Amino acid sequence: MTTTKPDLVRVAVTQAEPVWLDLNATVDKTCTLIAEAAANKAQLVAFPECWIPGYPAWIWSRPVDMPLTTEYMRNSLPLLSPQITQIQQCAAQHKIIVVLGFSENINNSLYISQAIIGSDGEILTTRKKIKATHMERTIFGDSPGDCLNSVVETWVGRVGALSCWEHIQPLLKYHTYSQREQIHVAAWPPLFAAGEKGGEGLYSMSKEGTSSLSQTYAIESQSFVLHTTTVITQVGIDRMATQNGGMMNTPGGGSSAIFAPDGRKLTTDLAGDEEGILYADLDFEEILKSRAFVDLLGHYSRPDLLWLGVAEGVQKHVR
Repeated sequence: MTTTKPDLVRVAVTQAEPVWLDLNATVDKTCTLIAEAAANKAQLVAFPECWIPGYPAWIWSRPVDMPLTTEYMRNSLPLLSPQITQIQQCAAQHKIIVVLGFSENINNSLYISQAIIGSDGEILTTRKKIKATHMERTIFGDSPGDCLNSVVETWVGRVGALSCWEHIQPLLKYHTYSQREQIHVAAWPPLFAAGEKGGEGLYSMSKEGTSSLSQTYAIESQSFVLHTTTVITQVGIDRMATQNGGMMNTPGGGSSAIFAPDGRKLTTDLAGDEEGILYADLDFEEILKSRAFVDLLGHYSRPDLLWLGVAEGVQKHVR
């Protein structure tokens, strides 16, 4: 393992479509994207929320669909499995850090999870979304406490991750900020422009609203934010029968981006229905410049007046 941190860190943010509800095929595509990012000299690559086996878009149209739900369970990813080993080996082969979003299967209960895998293939941390959002609760459970395992030390710097609307949870965000991450992965499902067909709902669920949340996270944390989203094509719409639903009913959904610690966007957008990988070379001096002005956990804080209490540890069913 390299111990000297690089002057610049090259990161890759995916904007791609999974092979919907197909665990093995999506793992194969994951490895293809990891190899592509590494070939373009990226040292870290980020994947969206529930990338494996794809975000369950039908829940916003039909909260009960037992055939799809059971198929989704069968194709969700257990942490102890040949598929996660395949991804670990791919990360090690290409010497790249992987921040993976996936539906985690634990004894056939499902959770919205993220793993940070080191460039040697070691799983550095896993975490679950603190609370599944609205209709997500029809198939996903809440984190038992490992939602706080969000930030790890890597050879390129301190890397952290949250999923979707965790970026509107002030206390969770503050706890993550307190771990002093330098690169943050913000994982999202397909996102559509406000008022666009396929994106009905709150503005805060739109492409513009969620981008603002990731941009705000960068400003507040003074970290680089990797905003990573999924593309859904007609294949995915047909597979999950969302064409008559209120959300994710039309091709598109991609809006991946990379934000600097002062909130500037460092990348040029791809089209919403375009698959690709966005790259940026991160200079951590930019973090210092931002923190010279504002550091929420340092000179711009008042812990004598306001502080956060945390109940740490995973709560087990039998104890």
